[in-house]
Amino acid sequence: MSENDDNWDAIFRPAQESAAPDQRRGEPTGPVATEGAPAPLSRRAARDARERPRAGRAPKERTSGSRRRRWPWVLGIVIVLILGGAAGGAWYVWTNYETQVREALGWELPNDYEGAGNGTEVLVTIYSGEIGADVAESLTEQGVTMTFDAFYDLLLADPSISFIPGTYRLQEEMSAQSALDALLDPENKVELSATVREGLRAGEVIEALSAGTGIALEEYEAAIVDPSIYGIPEVAPNIEGYLFPATYRFEPGTTAEDHIRTLVDEMFARLDAAGVAEEDRHTVLTKASLIQREARLADDFYRVARVIENRLAEDALLQFDSATQYGAGETGSVWSSGDALGAENPYNTYANPGLPIGPIAAPGDVAIDAALNPAEGDWFYFVTINLATGETKFSETLAEHEVGVAELRAWCRASEENAVYCE
Repeated sequence: MSENDDNWDAIFRPAQESAAPDQRRGEPTGPVATEGAPAPLSRRAARDARERPRAGRAPKERTSGSRRRRWPWVLGIVIVLILGGAAGGAWYVWTNYETQVREALGWELPNDYEGAGNGTEVLVTIYSGEIGADVAESLTEQGVTMTFDAFYDLLLADPSISFIPGTYRLQEEMSAQSALDALLDPENKVELSATVREGLRAGEVIEALSAGTGIALEEYEAAIVDPSIYGIPEVAPNIEGYLFPATYRFEPGTTAEDHIRTLVDEMFARLDAAGVAEEDRHTVLTKASLIQREARLADDFYRVARVIENRLAEDALLQFDSATQYGAGETGSVWSSGDALGAENPYNTYANPGLPIGPIAAPGDVAIDAALNPAEGDWFYFVTINLATGETKFSETLAEHEVGVAELRAWCRASEENAVYCE
């Protein structure tokens, strides 16, 4: 045995085998080994003995197979780490360079929806002065079209396309072509509309507006409390006569005050177009409102205007039932009541000389024109002798007028049908 062998034997041999040189030579110092005792251990056996479990448990055999079973776990961990790093890198690249990656790989996404929408309504407003790019952006932001380019490309292909400002009813997820077709279709334009007839009083005007727009009447009542905010002159006692009668269409989202302002502005525009100076607006509207309420036929508008001018020229009482009834809050009768005739108010033309304090109704274009251009004549009186047709008799003298009044009374008695008009 070489010296090296002795060294390895000293390392791996059990303690009792390597305690001292004399013991190695077989000179026992402790219990004597009996027959059948195990042979001295080799270096490998000693190493296995040191690894043998305590408390009598069977040793766990180390084999090349157990080492092989550990490799799939190690390999799996390595692969997960590699894939995790790759996924992180891929996520970074996709997040920052998605467009370039798609172009490189040919993975182009669609930029347009198909069909005419998903059924969810969207109101899109095109404002005055907006260009095609503004419309394309609005459609995309509101979820109507998928992309800006899908819609804008259609506009570039046809420069003749133009839009009418307003609010349109569209849907979510429409193809660009469907959205364009919808915006060009007047049927999709959303409007609040109301018709105001000539001769209506202010209270009746706002009732018509409320019925047409769906806005509460109380909001219109609040909107007309202070007429001065609309530029109506201080001399006007209220907004009466300054609301031009016409059919109006308002954009969704507008208010009662917006609507009243529209009607007043329209009246001012009509007066301006007729050449009425701003300081004369109130007087012209007062006359026009009387004409509007008294006349029925177009030609008679100008004759009634002449009667007004003739009476004013003579400082005579106008004696217009329409104004007198307005002051008393009466409506619907051809005859003024005793209470109305005796009422003390600035609208009683039977008691007060000159024009009433202000307009009594909404005059239209014809009434305004008649107030500015009265017919030539010496008429001082008039009376409608057929309330169904509007036939009116104009007279220069009281005697002639009384004949006309008698004709009216006879007409009222002629039939139950006629009597209805005279109540």
